[in-house]
Amino acid sequence: MKIFSEQWRDKVSNPAQVGGIETSIVDNGPGRGNRIAWVNTGAGLRYKIVLDRAMDIAEAFFNAYSLSWMSYQGPTVPLPMSDQGTAWLRTFGGGLLTTCGLTHVGGPEEDTHGQRGLHGRISNTPAEVLSIEQPDLLRGKMEMSIYGRMKESQVLGTHLELTRRISSTLGESALFVEDTVTNYGNQSAPLMMLYHLNLGWPLADEGAKIFWEGDWRAREAEADRKIFREEHDFYTCPAPLPAHTGAGEEACFIDPDADISGMCTCGILNPRLGVKFSIRFKKEQLPCLTNWQHWGVREYVTGLEPGTHYPTGQRQARQDGTLIYLEPGASKTMELILDVQTITKNK
Repeated sequence: MKIFSEQWRDKVSNPAQVGGIETSIVDNGPGRGNRIAWVNTGAGLRYKIVLDRAMDIAEAFFNAYSLSWMSYQGPTVPLPMSDQGTAWLRTFGGGLLTTCGLTHVGGPEEDTHGQRGLHGRISNTPAEVLSIEQPDLLRGKMEMSIYGRMKESQVLGTHLELTRRISSTLGESALFVEDTVTNYGNQSAPLMMLYHLNLGWPLADEGAKIFWEGDWRAREAEADRKIFREEHDFYTCPAPLPAHTGAGEEACFIDPDADISGMCTCGILNPRLGVKFSIRFKKEQLPCLTNWQHWGVREYVTGLEPGTHYPTGQRQARQDGTLIYLEPGASKTMELILDVQTITKNK
């Protein structure tokens, strides 16, 4: 950082020449009307925050390379009733980060506690932006951040608030997500969160290596598994698979290993590009990790998804005793660190 600071001194008057945050509004296509914020770290990492979609992150680039998978339609405007059945898929733009929750992650379900659609409501909730902080080179302030809140509320029901701060430091190719969910209601409320990180070409490509460590179990029954089998190399991205046409996919549930500081790490390493993308999180906050693999033709993606739970639904979590409840006034904080590094390229 000291070297970076010395490079710009006496040569730059406006920080935007190096990096910063620029806000605008999408004016065309299915995302027309969405407020967005482009963040440029000045170190090769650039990413777009969709403020009207829970401050999720859509496109993301490192130097010339795209990091995230984008669905065919990309981020749409928020649709509040998308929490019915599988309607969530109609608004799923992919992107580097899609947030699932706040009270349910997993498929559609219904029980005596209510009806819940795929992956909950939060990703279709607009943010109230509370602050934007720009870097200030002349004063030696290198950090930039955007901070907002989203309310998941229903009269006679739960009143949860998610506050999110996304920050980066000028001259560093990393971003930090800090989320806090608070129960502002008058009764206890269930909490389930999952961070759907969607990695696509060229980062995810034939021969690229998916990395994580920990015990795992396949989501599918043994007869339905083609990828997550002990004898199969499911850590290496394959060519597009005809078997993944349409709804073809597989996933595994991982109990991630933590280092001595309690941090877990996963990601993708692409030696052809010379790029390593890492996701770091605290096991105490996010004890579950899911690896989703959907290698469809022209829909080629893998997901690495830290969460408070596996995406098996509120009903299952209630049955097995893992469902988290927030009492009135209580909060829970979760953090992610996403960073990109250059590595030696394969010749």
